[in-house]
Amino acid sequence: MATAPQVRYPHITRDPEVRAGKACIEGTRLAVVDIVLLHKRGYAPEEMQTYYMRALTLAQVHSALAYYYDHREEIETYFEESHQAAAELQVTLAKYQHHDPAQ
Repeated sequence: MATAPQVRYPHITRDPEVRAGKACIEGTRLAVVDIVLLHKRGYAPEEMQTYYMRALTLAQVHSALAYYYDHREEIETYFEESHQAAAELQVTLAKYQHHDPAQ
């Protein structure tokens, strides 16, 4: 059975020691998900270049977006899990804030 060729993305790396192994822009700690968040907020690639303290090249931004479009399910699952974890944390915090220590 033939397997699909593995696609390489210029400027994108994965290292288990950086951002928990998320796909990142090479030489930075900026994850693809960081760029995707800006994309979802309506930022143009040219605006994304200078959004973070470390300026990015347009090629780096486009490579991150290409990675996203080719791995959309992976990235969207990450966002969904993050939102669920945040919601669970809010419930826990609300319980803690309303706890009467005298009881």
